[in-house]
Parts: sequence; C-alpha cells; structure tokens
Amino acid sequence: MLELAGIIILGILAQWVAWKFKIPAILPLILIGLLVGPIAAEFLSEDGTKWIEPIWNGSEGLFPGESLFYFVSLAISIILFEGGLTLKMSEIKNVGPVITKLISLGSLVTFFGAGVAAYYIFGLSWKISFLFSGLIIVTGPTVITPILRNIPLKKDISAVLKWEGILIDPIGALVAVLVFEFISVDAGGEFTKTALIEFGKIVLFGASFGFTFAHAMNFIINKKLVPHYLLNVFALAAVLGVFVLSDTFAHESGLLAVVVMGMVLGNSNSAYLKELLYFKESLSILLISILFILLSANINFSELLLIYNWETAVLFAVVVFIIRPLGVFLSTHGSTLKLNEKLFISWVGPRGIVAAGIASLFGLKLASKGIPGAEYITPLVFMIVLGTVLLNATTARLFAKLVGVFLKSSNGILIIGASKVSRLIGHYLESNGRHVVLIDSNQKNIDKAKELGLEAINTNIYSETLTDNIELNDVGYLMALTGNSDINKYAINKFSKQFGENGAFRLISSEEMRDENNNPLVGLFSHTDDFSALIEITKKYPSIQEIELIDKSHLDDLIKTTNANKDIVPLFIKDDEGELHIISSNNTDIKDVKEGYMLVYLGKPLDVEKIEIV
Repeated sequence: MLELAGIIILGILAQWVAWKFKIPAILPLILIGLLVGPIAAEFLSEDGTKWIEPIWNGSEGLFPGESLFYFVSLAISIILFEGGLTLKMSEIKNVGPVITKLISLGSLVTFFGAGVAAYYIFGLSWKISFLFSGLIIVTGPTVITPILRNIPLKKDISAVLKWEGILIDPIGALVAVLVFEFISVDAGGEFTKTALIEFGKIVLFGASFGFTFAHAMNFIINKKLVPHYLLNVFALAAVLGVFVLSDTFAHESGLLAVVVMGMVLGNSNSAYLKELLYFKESLSILLISILFILLSANINFSELLLIYNWETAVLFAVVVFIIRPLGVFLSTHGSTLKLNEKLFISWVGPRGIVAAGIASLFGLKLASKGIPGAEYITPLVFMIVLGTVLLNATTARLFAKLVGVFLKSSNGILIIGASKVSRLIGHYLESNGRHVVLIDSNQKNIDKAKELGLEAINTNIYSETLTDNIELNDVGYLMALTGNSDINKYAINKFSKQFGENGAFRLISSEEMRDENNNPLVGLFSHTDDFSALIEITKKYPSIQEIELIDKSHLDDLIKTTNANKDIVPLFIKDDEGELHIISSNNTDIKDVKEGYMLVYLGKPLDVEKIEIV
C-alpha cells in the first residue's frame, strides 16, 4: 500500500515541480523512477532491493507475473487514444508545407537514419534497430511547450515546433506499433509468408476495429443514448474494450486500433470532443505520472550498464547533431525560413512521453519472448529521451540568442475580446506590421476576425490554454477590450506578467468613467469612453483615422478635442519610424512628440484623409 500511494504522490509532485520550474514533466518523473529503482537498489538499500519494485523475481512485487505488461498496455492505449484525438486532418493540410514535410520526410529521415546508425554502432539486428528508430520519431507537445514557453521567438518558428510535436505524436506511435507488430509475428527471425499474413491481420483488425467502433461510439453519444454524466467514463470503457477486443482477434493489434479510433473521433467534429479531451488529458497526466515512475523503477542497473559505453555517446550525437538537422534542412528546403531559424529548429527536438512509454512496453514484451537485442530498446530510448530533454531544456534559450532568433523585444499584441471594435483595431495594427492575436469565447466573433485575416483563438479566458500557447511568445502588450469589466480586470491580473511586459491595458468601466477621480493607470485610450461608447462610435464611423502632429502641445489639444467629442476616441501615437504607442486613459505615457508623428483615432474624421478598414 505504501508503494502504491508513494508512486501517485511522487508522480503528482514531479508534475508540480515541472510546472513550477517550467520543464518537461518527463524529466523529473524518469529521474524519480531511476532514483527509487535501480539507483536505490545499487547504492542506497542495504539489502540491494529497490524502494519501489514493480516486478521482483518474476512473480512478486507490485505487478507480479504478466500484470505489469497488462497495466502498461492499457495505460499506453489511453495515452495513444488521446494523441489520436488531437490529430486533425484539416490541420495537416493547413499547417503549411514545412510542417507537412517535417512530419513526413523528416520522419522518414529519422526512421532510416537512426535505424542504420543503431545497426552499425550497436550491432543490433535490423528489426530492433528500426524499432528503436521508429520510437524516437516522436517529439511531442508535452516536452516542446515547457522548453519554448519562456523563449520569445518569431511566430513561424514557434508554430513549426508546436505543430510538429502535436502531429507527429500519433504518426510516430503508429510507425512504432507497426514495426513492433511485424517483429512480433516474425519472432523466429526469418521473413516468412505466415509472418506477412499475420502482420496483415494485425493491420486489418486494428484499423477496422478502430474505424468501426469510433463511428459506433460517435453515433451512440450524438444520439444521447448515454447520459452526460457517464460520457467520459463510457468513452474510457469503450477505449479499453476496443483495445482488448481487437487484441483478442489479432494479437498485438489493440494499440493500432485505439490510435485509429482516436484519429477518427478527433476528425468527427462532434460537440462532445472538447469535454472528452479535457477528461482524457487529466487521466493521461495521472497515468503518465504513475507509468514513468514504474517503468523507470523497473529498469535494472545491469540494463543501464548495457549503454554505459562510447557507442551510446556516438549514437546520441548522430541522432541529435546529424539526423535531426538533416531531416529539418531537407524538409525546409525552398521555404522562407532563414538559415538561423533552420538551425534553431534543428537544435530543438526533444523526444517525449509516448516514445519512452511505448519503448518500455515493447522492450518488456520482446525481451520476454527472447528476441535478441530487445534488452537494449528501453535503456536506449530512455537515454535519447533524457538526453534530448536535458540538452534542450538547458541550452535552447542560449542557442536562440547565439543564432539570432531570440526576440529582444516582444512587440506582439494580445487583444482580449473579438468584437467589432477589437477587429477594427486589430486589423489596423496588423496592417502596420504588428503581430496581433484576438481571443474570444464567441465563435462567431472568431470567424469574423479570421475573415479579416487576423489570428484569432476561440478560448475561455479562465482556461489554461493561453498560458501554454508557445505561439504567443512574442506578445508583449495586452489589451482587454471586452464589454465585461470583471473579465477585463481578470485578464490584467492573470496575464499582465506573461503577455504585458511592455504594457497591459484595459477599457475603463462605466463606474470609472463617471468618476473623474478614478482613472486607473491601466486604463485604455480615454477616460470618457467605455465599451458601450466604443461600440456606438464603431456603428456610426467604422474606420480608423490618422492626423499629423506638430508637437506635444498639439497632441494635448487634440486629446482635449477628442474627449469633448463623443464620436472620436484616441488610440495610438505613430512615431516617425512607424512604431505605434498605445495611449492610456490618463495620457501620461506619451511625453516626446515631434513633427511627423501621427495621432491614430477611431471615429469621425477631423478633416483629414480617411483610412477605411473593411
């Protein structure tokens, strides 16, 4: 009982440490597992036993006999199902040629390159070598996101790394599953017609069961044959049921079935998908926390000694410094990415949770069948995972500065709310060279923003989605423009440090507007205009104007004019280099104004050339 409770407590503690120090959770999880497992047995225990013993003498421990295989298989099936849910076919088409090539051509380079390297460096069989290479195709968002979260990068670089991690997870898992299943049906070491038939059965049953039951589950839930409070646990039971059923008809086809099932459901656009993803994400966090402490603890010190040699260092160097850059440069050939951007993408390629989890499962299963070289799979993949995570977590920021992709100033602007006012302002900012992102929980507003070519995210301000979005790393300004003053204040309090390092502003509330002595420093644009006033002005004059300034006194006079005119709201000052400076409601930030500067305002034209925003 103490060991079971200890695994959960240590797992959640590791997750908290990862969150606190902004590192991938897999790092503390594996390190804790190694500490309480092989390290404790070799150096800390007087009797040479592990503090947490998954299997002891084959028939004792927490998971005696075959039960560890079963637990790991079921846990991995749930994790892979969640990975499949995140893979949208529309995203593959829309993410751009670079990312499409990275997950196709780049994966092939890794698969064949790492397989050949493992074969010649370690002398493993071709099958074991290609299983190893299939497992290390996967990067994964859970390891990429914490590393890049605090590195300000151009949006293009962040987007490439983010989408590669998301899309390659199920693809890499699928490749590894197929290679493993081919090895399993050809355990004798000779390619035979029977092995090919068995492999075909696995692919056929796995794909057909996953496809069929995904549609069946979609039909059952959409027809409300399952009550809402049972939705998540019903989905969990369905995944486990499909895994076991497929495995019964064709041994080792269950993992393929759940990956296909997740991919089909993820592309069904059903209303329940978002809720299902939240549940699966929480469940996956718990399972991953338990799984990696167990799997790391199950490694024996003798297995670690297998890779304690120069061959391991050479293989790691080949994977990180030759194969990864080769895949990236081939995939980005002919793209608009610059050399320094390609170098940074080549450097950041940490392997993730799916790779380590499946490696442990496959290593255990193949070793139990006596497959030569199978004992190398788990320690080698764990070495690649730990090595790449440690390397990227400690050097990514420094390397970004060295190659010149580190943004010295974060000039992107995050606008909370995507109403007509926000879209109008966002369009103007975007047309003046600023990276603008609008967020709103109203899908119609998001769709209208996207029609204008603006980047817009449908999310709830109270969710953690924004915190984990690495594509917002270049955002340094925050503007809360919703009609709800509580939401505006909440946005400033929660996100000002992360997204408002250069300035965080919100619209004043109706109460503040009526109180001349209550003019907050974070007030936006004008103390005489709240959200309702902006909406009315936008209805009458849906355009943004510019008027040339002479000096500071000229600006002050114009501000007074705009305050007295209900149809005009000052927005920005554009300097002689085209840089835009946000005007606050108390107008204390703008001190230096020269001839050639512009006052940018919303509303009725002041006898100057009108700039229409469609």
